[in-house]
Amino acid sequence: MNNKRALMMMALAVVLGLVAVGLASRWLLRQSPASANKIVVAATDVNLGQRLTPEMLMTIDWPAESLPRGAIRDGARLVGRVLKTSVLRNEPLSEAKLAPAGTLGGLSALISEGKRAITVRVNDVVGVAGFALPGNFVDIIVNTQAAASGNDNAISKIVLERILVLAVAQEVGRDETKPRVVNAVTLEVTPAQAENIDLARSVGSLSLVLRNQVDPRPGVTDGATKFSLLGIAKASAPAPAPAATPAVADKPRAQLAQTAPRNRSCVGVIAGVQRTQECL
Repeated sequence: MNNKRALMMMALAVVLGLVAVGLASRWLLRQSPASANKIVVAATDVNLGQRLTPEMLMTIDWPAESLPRGAIRDGARLVGRVLKTSVLRNEPLSEAKLAPAGTLGGLSALISEGKRAITVRVNDVVGVAGFALPGNFVDIIVNTQAAASGNDNAISKIVLERILVLAVAQEVGRDETKPRVVNAVTLEVTPAQAENIDLARSVGSLSLVLRNQVDPRPGVTDGATKFSLLGIAKASAPAPAPAATPAVADKPRAQLAQTAPRNRSCVGVIAGVQRTQECL
Protein backbone atom coordinates (compact mmCIF):
# COMPACT_ATOMS: atom_id res chain seq x y z
CA MET A 1 0.00 0.00 0.00
CA ASN A 2 2.78 2.33 0.92
CA ASN A 3 4.63 1.57 -2.32
CA LYS A 4 1.56 2.33 -4.39
CA ARG A 5 1.06 5.61 -2.61
CA ALA A 6 4.69 6.59 -3.17
CA LEU A 7 4.44 5.82 -6.86
CA MET A 8 1.37 8.00 -7.18
CA MET A 9 3.17 10.91 -5.49
CA MET A 10 6.12 10.54 -7.80
CA ALA A 11 3.88 10.48 -10.87
CA LEU A 12 2.07 13.59 -9.65
CA ALA A 13 5.39 15.36 -9.12
CA VAL A 14 6.52 14.52 -12.64
CA VAL A 15 3.26 15.82 -14.10
CA LEU A 16 3.46 19.02 -12.14
CA GLY A 17 7.10 19.49 -13.24
CA LEU A 18 6.18 19.10 -16.88
CA VAL A 19 3.35 21.59 -16.49
CA ALA A 20 5.74 24.09 -14.88
CA VAL A 21 8.26 23.68 -17.71
CA GLY A 22 5.54 24.22 -20.29
CA LEU A 23 4.26 27.35 -18.59
CA ALA A 24 7.79 28.75 -18.26
CA SER A 25 8.50 28.10 -21.94
CA ARG A 26 5.33 29.86 -23.00
CA TRP A 27 6.21 32.83 -20.77
CA LEU A 28 9.71 33.09 -22.22
CA LEU A 29 8.39 32.93 -25.77
CA ARG A 30 6.00 35.76 -25.02
CA GLN A 31 8.78 37.85 -23.45
CA SER A 32 11.25 37.45 -26.35
CA PRO A 33 9.68 40.02 -28.69
CA ALA A 34 9.60 42.59 -25.90
CA SER A 35 13.23 42.10 -24.82
CA ALA A 36 14.87 41.90 -28.28
CA ASN A 37 14.88 44.04 -31.41
CA LYS A 38 15.85 43.27 -34.96
CA ILE A 39 18.66 45.39 -36.35
CA VAL A 40 20.69 45.37 -39.57
CA VAL A 41 24.25 44.08 -39.44
CA ALA A 42 26.89 43.28 -42.02
CA ALA A 43 26.55 39.80 -43.50
CA THR A 44 30.26 39.81 -44.43
CA ASP A 45 33.37 41.94 -44.01
CA VAL A 46 32.98 45.17 -45.99
CA ASN A 47 35.74 47.69 -46.71
CA LEU A 48 35.27 51.42 -46.56
CA GLY A 49 34.30 53.11 -49.80
CA GLN A 50 32.19 50.13 -50.92
CA ARG A 51 28.57 50.48 -51.94
CA LEU A 52 26.22 48.25 -49.92
CA THR A 53 24.18 45.59 -51.69
CA PRO A 54 21.40 43.34 -50.29
CA GLU A 55 23.86 40.43 -50.12
CA MET A 56 26.04 42.42 -47.69
CA LEU A 57 23.19 42.93 -45.20
CA MET A 58 21.19 40.77 -42.83
CA THR A 59 18.80 41.28 -39.90
CA ILE A 60 19.35 39.68 -36.49
CA ASP A 61 17.80 39.88 -33.02
CA TRP A 62 19.64 42.15 -30.59
CA PRO A 63 18.95 42.55 -26.85
CA ALA A 64 17.02 45.74 -26.26
CA GLU A 65 19.01 46.68 -23.17
CA SER A 66 22.28 46.78 -25.18
CA LEU A 67 20.99 48.16 -28.46
CA PRO A 68 23.79 50.09 -30.28
CA ARG A 69 23.27 53.81 -30.68
CA GLY A 70 21.97 54.70 -34.13
CA ALA A 71 21.24 51.07 -35.04
CA ILE A 72 19.16 50.70 -38.20
CA ARG A 73 16.21 48.29 -38.36
CA ASP A 74 15.20 48.64 -42.00
CA GLY A 75 17.78 47.10 -44.34
CA ALA A 76 16.13 48.59 -47.43
CA ARG A 77 17.34 52.04 -46.33
CA LEU A 78 20.96 50.94 -46.60
CA VAL A 79 21.00 49.45 -50.09
CA GLY A 80 23.14 51.66 -52.31
CA ARG A 81 24.74 53.60 -49.45
CA VAL A 82 28.54 53.88 -49.21
CA LEU A 83 30.57 53.00 -46.14
CA LYS A 84 33.11 55.51 -44.85
CA THR A 85 34.64 53.00 -42.44
CA SER A 86 35.32 49.29 -42.63
CA VAL A 87 32.90 46.92 -40.86
CA LEU A 88 33.23 43.28 -39.87
CA ARG A 89 30.73 40.46 -40.16
CA ASN A 90 27.78 40.75 -37.70
CA GLU A 91 28.80 44.33 -36.87
CA PRO A 92 25.77 46.66 -36.49
CA LEU A 93 25.40 49.41 -39.09
CA SER A 94 24.54 53.01 -38.28
CA GLU A 95 24.44 56.40 -39.97
CA ALA A 96 27.78 57.29 -38.37
CA LYS A 97 29.46 54.61 -40.50
CA LEU A 98 27.87 55.74 -43.75
CA ALA A 99 28.73 58.49 -46.19
CA PRO A 100 25.97 61.02 -46.94
CA ALA A 101 23.16 59.75 -49.12
CA GLY A 102 23.92 60.12 -52.81
CA THR A 103 27.69 59.85 -52.36
CA LEU A 104 29.45 57.84 -55.03
CA GLY A 105 31.73 55.03 -53.98
CA GLY A 106 35.51 55.26 -53.90
CA LEU A 107 37.97 57.66 -52.35
CA SER A 108 35.74 60.73 -52.65
CA ALA A 109 33.35 59.18 -50.11
CA LEU A 110 36.12 59.14 -47.50
CA ILE A 111 37.05 62.83 -47.66
CA SER A 112 35.63 64.81 -44.75
CA GLU A 113 33.60 67.93 -45.43
CA GLY A 114 35.86 70.91 -46.10
CA LYS A 115 38.93 68.72 -46.70
CA ARG A 116 40.83 67.74 -49.84
CA ALA A 117 42.90 64.73 -50.94
CA ILE A 118 46.43 65.16 -52.30
CA THR A 119 48.86 62.45 -53.38
CA VAL A 120 52.55 62.52 -52.46
CA ARG A 121 55.19 60.41 -54.19
CA VAL A 122 57.15 58.28 -51.72
CA ASN A 123 59.66 55.41 -51.62
CA ASP A 124 60.43 52.70 -49.10
CA VAL A 125 62.25 55.22 -46.86
CA VAL A 126 60.03 58.25 -47.27
CA GLY A 127 56.93 56.08 -46.79
CA VAL A 128 58.13 54.89 -43.36
CA ALA A 129 59.06 51.47 -44.76
CA GLY A 130 55.45 50.82 -45.76
CA PHE A 131 54.01 51.32 -42.26
CA ALA A 132 52.10 54.47 -43.22
CA LEU A 133 48.76 52.70 -43.79
CA PRO A 134 45.29 54.14 -44.40
CA GLY A 135 43.90 55.56 -41.17
CA ASN A 136 47.34 56.43 -39.74
CA PHE A 137 48.48 59.96 -38.95
CA VAL A 138 51.81 61.33 -40.18
CA ASP A 139 53.88 64.51 -40.00
CA ILE A 140 55.52 65.91 -43.12
CA ILE A 141 59.15 67.07 -43.17
CA VAL A 142 60.65 69.14 -45.98
CA ASN A 143 64.39 69.28 -46.64
CA THR A 144 65.47 72.33 -48.57
CA GLN A 145 68.08 75.07 -48.82
CA ALA A 146 67.80 78.27 -46.84
CA ALA A 147 67.79 81.63 -48.55
CA ALA A 148 71.59 81.74 -48.83
CA SER A 149 73.27 79.35 -51.26
CA GLY A 150 75.55 76.48 -50.27
CA ASN A 151 75.21 73.11 -48.55
CA ASP A 152 75.85 74.68 -45.16
CA ASN A 153 72.40 76.29 -45.33
CA ALA A 154 70.39 73.07 -45.77
CA ILE A 155 67.51 72.73 -43.29
CA SER A 156 64.95 70.05 -42.43
CA LYS A 157 61.71 71.25 -40.85
CA ILE A 158 58.32 69.76 -39.94
CA VAL A 159 55.85 71.80 -41.97
CA LEU A 160 52.59 69.86 -41.41
CA GLU A 161 51.45 67.72 -38.46
CA ARG A 162 48.82 65.05 -37.83
CA ILE A 163 47.85 64.47 -41.45
CA LEU A 164 45.47 61.56 -42.08
CA VAL A 165 46.53 58.92 -44.61
CA LEU A 166 43.49 58.16 -46.79
CA ALA A 167 45.03 55.61 -49.13
CA VAL A 168 48.29 53.97 -50.13
CA ALA A 169 48.66 53.49 -53.87
CA GLN A 170 45.11 52.59 -55.01
CA GLU A 171 44.03 50.86 -51.80
CA VAL A 172 41.93 52.44 -49.05
CA GLY A 173 41.42 49.45 -46.74
CA ARG A 174 42.26 50.19 -43.10
CA ASP A 175 41.95 46.73 -41.60
CA GLU A 176 45.43 45.49 -42.52
CA THR A 177 48.52 45.89 -40.35
CA LYS A 178 51.17 44.44 -42.67
CA PRO A 179 53.54 47.05 -44.18
CA ARG A 180 53.12 47.75 -47.88
CA VAL A 181 55.87 49.51 -49.81
CA VAL A 182 54.20 51.73 -52.40
CA ASN A 183 55.18 54.68 -54.56
CA ALA A 184 52.35 57.06 -53.61
CA VAL A 185 50.40 58.03 -50.50
CA THR A 186 47.15 60.01 -50.53
CA LEU A 187 46.64 62.42 -47.63
CA GLU A 188 43.60 64.29 -46.31
CA VAL A 189 44.37 67.99 -45.89
CA THR A 190 42.74 71.39 -45.77
CA PRO A 191 42.97 73.61 -48.86
CA ALA A 192 45.74 75.67 -47.22
CA GLN A 193 47.70 72.53 -46.33
CA ALA A 194 47.37 71.28 -49.91
CA GLU A 195 49.00 74.50 -51.11
CA ASN A 196 51.83 74.12 -48.59
CA ILE A 197 52.52 70.53 -49.68
CA ASP A 198 52.52 71.49 -53.35
CA LEU A 199 55.02 74.28 -52.66
CA ALA A 200 57.16 72.14 -50.34
CA ARG A 201 57.71 69.37 -52.89
CA SER A 202 58.76 71.95 -55.49
CA VAL A 203 61.44 73.52 -53.27
CA GLY A 204 62.78 70.39 -51.59
CA SER A 205 62.23 66.72 -50.81
CA LEU A 206 59.45 65.41 -48.54
CA SER A 207 59.54 62.72 -45.86
CA LEU A 208 56.71 61.18 -43.82
CA VAL A 209 57.00 60.70 -40.06
CA LEU A 210 54.61 58.16 -38.51
CA ARG A 211 53.10 59.40 -35.25
CA ASN A 212 51.02 58.01 -32.39
CA GLN A 213 47.35 57.71 -33.29
CA VAL A 214 46.06 59.29 -30.07
CA ASP A 215 48.78 61.88 -29.44
CA PRO A 216 47.47 65.35 -30.43
CA ARG A 217 50.41 67.34 -29.02
CA PRO A 218 52.25 69.46 -31.60
CA GLY A 219 55.98 69.05 -32.12
CA VAL A 220 57.46 72.53 -31.73
CA THR A 221 60.96 72.63 -33.25
CA ASP A 222 63.28 75.14 -34.88
CA GLY A 223 64.29 72.75 -37.62
CA ALA A 224 67.58 70.93 -38.05
CA THR A 225 70.58 72.46 -39.80
CA LYS A 226 74.16 71.27 -40.36
CA PHE A 227 75.36 73.38 -37.46
CA SER A 228 72.70 72.18 -34.99
CA LEU A 229 73.23 68.57 -36.12
CA LEU A 230 77.00 68.63 -35.52
CA GLY A 231 76.77 70.86 -32.48
CA ILE A 232 79.02 73.61 -33.83
CA ALA A 233 78.52 77.33 -33.71
CA LYS A 234 77.62 78.99 -36.93
CA ALA A 235 80.36 81.27 -38.24
CA SER A 236 79.39 84.85 -37.66
CA ALA A 237 79.82 87.52 -40.29
CA PRO A 238 83.01 89.63 -39.97
CA ALA A 239 82.55 92.83 -38.05
CA PRO A 240 82.48 95.92 -40.22
CA ALA A 241 85.70 97.96 -40.25
CA PRO A 242 85.49 101.12 -38.15
CA ALA A 243 84.91 104.22 -40.13
CA ALA A 244 88.05 106.29 -40.70
CA THR A 245 88.23 109.41 -38.58
CA PRO A 246 88.19 112.39 -40.89
CA ALA A 247 91.45 114.33 -40.83
CA VAL A 248 91.30 117.74 -39.31
CA ALA A 249 91.53 120.25 -42.05
CA ASP A 250 94.58 122.48 -41.93
CA LYS A 251 93.85 125.94 -40.72
CA PRO A 252 94.25 128.64 -43.30
CA ARG A 253 97.66 130.14 -43.49
CA ALA A 254 96.23 133.53 -42.92
CA GLN A 255 94.76 132.35 -39.60
CA LEU A 256 98.09 130.73 -38.64
CA ALA A 257 99.87 133.86 -39.55
CA GLN A 258 97.60 135.82 -37.26
CA THR A 259 98.03 133.47 -34.34
CA ALA A 260 101.80 132.91 -34.72
CA PRO A 261 103.97 135.36 -32.72
CA ARG A 262 105.91 137.93 -34.78
CA ASN A 263 109.57 138.76 -34.26
CA ARG A 264 109.88 142.41 -33.06
CA SER A 265 113.02 144.73 -33.09
CA CYS A 266 113.58 146.85 -30.02
CA VAL A 267 115.89 149.94 -29.69
CA GLY A 268 116.98 151.56 -26.46
CA VAL A 269 116.66 155.41 -26.26
CA ILE A 270 118.54 157.52 -23.64
CA ALA A 271 117.17 160.99 -23.00
CA GLY A 272 119.11 162.71 -20.28
CA VAL A 273 118.92 160.58 -17.25
CA GLN A 274 115.94 158.55 -18.55
CA ARG A 275 116.23 155.38 -20.55
CA THR A 276 113.35 153.95 -22.61
CA GLN A 277 112.94 151.05 -25.12
CA GLU A 278 110.92 151.21 -28.27
CA CYS A 279 110.03 148.14 -30.29
CA LEU A 280 109.10 148.12 -33.97
